[in-house]
Amino acid sequence: MTASNQLEGDPFSDVHADSTGAEDLRVFTAESTLTLDANASLTLGSDALIIFDEGFVKREARNCCGILPNGAKATRTIPLFNILWADLAGNEIAVHYAQRLSKNEIRAASYRHSIQKIEPQKAAAWVSRLLDYAYGKAQQRKRIKVLVNPFGGQGKARTLFSQEIKPIFAAARCELDVQETEYQGHAVTITEALDINKYDVIACCSGDGLPHEVFNGLGKRADARRALARLAVVQLPCGSGNAMSWNLAGTDSASLCALSVIKGVKTPLDLVSITQGGRRTLSFLSQSVGVVAECDLGTENLRWMGSARFTWGFLVRLLGQTVYPCDLAVAVELDDKASIRERYCAELGNRAPISTKRGPFTGQGDNKGIGDGLPTLKYGTVNDKLPEGWSMVPYDKMGNFYAGNMAYMAADANFFPATLPNDGCLDLICIDGDIGRMSALKTLLAVEGGTFFDMPHVKYQKISGYRISPKDQEDGYISIDGERVPFEPFQAEVHRGLGTVLSKSGNLYEAPGVA
Repeated sequence: MTASNQLEGDPFSDVHADSTGAEDLRVFTAESTLTLDANASLTLGSDALIIFDEGFVKREARNCCGILPNGAKATRTIPLFNILWADLAGNEIAVHYAQRLSKNEIRAASYRHSIQKIEPQKAAAWVSRLLDYAYGKAQQRKRIKVLVNPFGGQGKARTLFSQEIKPIFAAARCELDVQETEYQGHAVTITEALDINKYDVIACCSGDGLPHEVFNGLGKRADARRALARLAVVQLPCGSGNAMSWNLAGTDSASLCALSVIKGVKTPLDLVSITQGGRRTLSFLSQSVGVVAECDLGTENLRWMGSARFTWGFLVRLLGQTVYPCDLAVAVELDDKASIRERYCAELGNRAPISTKRGPFTGQGDNKGIGDGLPTLKYGTVNDKLPEGWSMVPYDKMGNFYAGNMAYMAADANFFPATLPNDGCLDLICIDGDIGRMSALKTLLAVEGGTFFDMPHVKYQKISGYRISPKDQEDGYISIDGERVPFEPFQAEVHRGLGTVLSKSGNLYEAPGVA
């Protein structure tokens, strides 16, 4: 490597031309700027790394046969969020970053330059400062257990991992342990026996089914509470249903989600115990009976339609005024939309410590009160008598019973805009099945248009538990996190902050809320 600069990959596809001239860099402190030579420097801005290098202009001139391109500049910026790593090797500094190729794709790239004339201690201190700025509260060099489901979605998980995900993780110096799942339920077996001290994250290259298995595998352990608090569970979207990625990263792009995992902040997540028959399972996403459950599980024969099959199934059943009679008992925490909106707005600026966002069963740290199995069920199971204060109410015109723990259920399907990761509540939607066809059509359009929450016929509550008993049907669909379960009564109870994920903000989902 010579003393000349090198920006690997096309510098204009992610790091973009900036109008800042060399003279403008003087506004930053001396400690923020690393002068590489007379023609190049690196400066830490408030939200970006600013690279000044006259070699950019010369390179453009060479690429254009000596004709200087219009607007060519010597200054580029890289958002700090996109900085993956930086290091010193011999007489060279290397800054590794995520370079945007398109709206939905990034790739690992790097900027390199000689540092022969810089004191090693000064260069090392600047690199350390860059990484501190770039990662903030996020953990550096995460140790990741990667589970790849080669059968999910369209069977592209292996390719997506090797081509779009792994290079991003490698550039960020993450430590990977990769394993493919071999059968349904394999992730339960893997995580139940996992050495949780070896990892920081369990990343699922899959749809939403694998995270469901991971949470339940951790929940089967003798030290379930400690395991669920210690290990962050994330999804790298490689399946047909990628709701978890939409909520935590705001995208279903595998490469962008990899970056979000690298820069993700540990966030407690409410988990829900579902008791049905003699079984207890954990839910992280949603539970549904009625229209949504049938749209999801009753359209398997339409998988060729992609995500459009959900819209099609929803429309057919709403217009058909289908009803799903049931008996329902609910533990209501907030019953009016004004109060629900107020709670959501109060959370917007909440930067409280993680320990305050978990339930009392998890104690105040990794070593206090979280060494046992799953929390005791304060409401009992579906086989017990109805909890005190609950009343079972007939709901003969139920069209849609939908309880959500996250906002997005699919792309452009923000059913639960007021949901919060760790407020100790599920958000419950109930819609009568006999509403008029025009209202049904407006309801469908309102979900995508962002006006669903305020529709008068949409009953929206925050709840801490419920029991539902379908009736007048011998068989039907009940969906737990998109998985079909027996068509029989079940009960749900929320455990505040029992699980852990990685999110961009640390306290909100990446969906438009109700503020």
